Amino acid sequence: MAGRLVVVATPIGNLGDLSDRTRQALAEADLWLVEDTRVSGRLQSHLGVDRPMRPLNDHTSPERVRAYAGEVEAGRTVAMLTDAGTPVVSDPGTDLVDLCLDAGYEVDSIPGPSAVTTALALSGFYGQRFAFLGFLPRKPGPAKETLAPFAESALTLVLFESPHRIVATLTAAGEALGQRRYALCRELTKLHQQVWRGQTPETPSDSEVPRKGEFTIVLEGRRKRS
Repeated sequence: MAGRLVVVATPIGNLGDLSDRTRQALAEADLWLVEDTRVSGRLQSHLGVDRPMRPLNDHTSPERVRAYAGEVEAGRTVAMLTDAGTPVVSDPGTDLVDLCLDAGYEVDSIPGPSAVTTALALSGFYGQRFAFLGFLPRKPGPAKETLAPFAESALTLVLFESPHRIVATLTAAGEALGQRRYALCRELTKLHQQVWRGQTPETPSDSEVPRKGEFTIVLEGRRKRS
């Protein structure tokens, strides 16, 4: 009988967010598929478990992904996790889940931390309807093209960004969307967590928002004109 693939969400910064179900799933797995063995190795040390690890990231070949599906076919329980947060959500893993489902193998998901929903909860903007855009293209033109369809949309937008591209991304957002309130969510769940709210085209200074750590940007949707 085939085994199963378990998609496991892991903490985005605070190991205290590990659930009992997550701990059990990771301890029971025969194999971990991870984004970075060094990062997941620290998680194994924290949990006190020792499981074989294999890389699954943007550089993993289709042949290797098929081989991982073969591990499930052979009856193994395979846990798939990324460096932080929920796999597949702006992270590797989609192709493997797709292969396993097409083959009729069991696929389960252990829910847990997500920077997307954590930032939405902290932004103060409506989260009933939102669009997650991941990382925008690095060049201004393509970035604005990605944002342009939302110029008249009431959808809240959630983005990931590197610390050194915050100003460029907010500038592109202002040009594509017009004046919008936004929340910069930095180092979510970590010791130096910060949520700073502003309005495009204004951007915070380095002293107001240090350009360090992991950033999630939440852009408020177009508000109805009274």
